Amino acid sequence: MCLAIPSKVISIDSEMNVACLETLGVQREASLDLMQESVEVGDYVLLHVGFVMSKIDEESAKLSLEVYEQILESLKEEEEM
Repeated sequence: MCLAIPSKVISIDSEMNVACLETLGVQREASLDLMQESVEVGDYVLLHVGFVMSKIDEESAKLSLEVYEQILESLKEEEEM
């Protein structure tokens, strides 16, 4: 099973073809080498194993991130039991 995380593009290094992304408060770099369409600062994208896979609309991204936060909260509660 593959899991792609919605992330917001914070900055782009065009020379290296890398984007800095923010996901749930964590920033990381990801390659844009697999993207067929252009990506701009402020776009939401799907991140998978260090690569930006595709764009996603903001509403869908935020809904997905809410679900991820709920899952993380549930896991945290289980650990505390």
